[in-house]
Amino acid sequence: MLKRASRPAEPALPDVARSVAIIMDGNARWARSRGLPVLAGHSAGTRALRRTVEACLDFGVDSLAVFAFSTENWSRPDDEVRGLLDLLAETIRREFPDMGRMGVRVRFVGRRDRCSPEVRALIEDTERDTAGNDALTLWICFDYGGRYELVEAARSGSSPKSGHSVGVNTYSL
Repeated sequence: MLKRASRPAEPALPDVARSVAIIMDGNARWARSRGLPVLAGHSAGTRALRRTVEACLDFGVDSLAVFAFSTENWSRPDDEVRGLLDLLAETIRREFPDMGRMGVRVRFVGRRDRCSPEVRALIEDTERDTAGNDALTLWICFDYGGRYELVEAARSGSSPKSGHSVGVNTYSL
């Protein structure tokens, strides 16, 4: 006769997730479904971000990552890309100082080299001004994408320091 193995007790889970990640997708579809311009949908997305940050603070979430602008967004129509970059600058100016006062640390991950100097300065100022905050870390994933990260990982793995040599151009990503 077979004996049933006893299962170890599952560890208790916290009442609230410590980390939350959100892909900010569907703003254009949301706007079109309401007969609004695409940028109105993106603007609504920034307002939703504000409410989400406030909810994370209320619930005691430690870290919120929002995937806001992927490398693929550069292929959108030029006027939409310009509008998105203007909206980013406007959101940094309008929302992030207040979030900083609420104890939010704002960090940006992804490429910055394709931003205007003005946007780069806003990003750097925001990170510096909120560096000491610890109520919530808000990670803004900007100009991120899997292909770029794979190429950069391959390059860093093939650095002279590592002692490895990888021909990045031999791979088709």
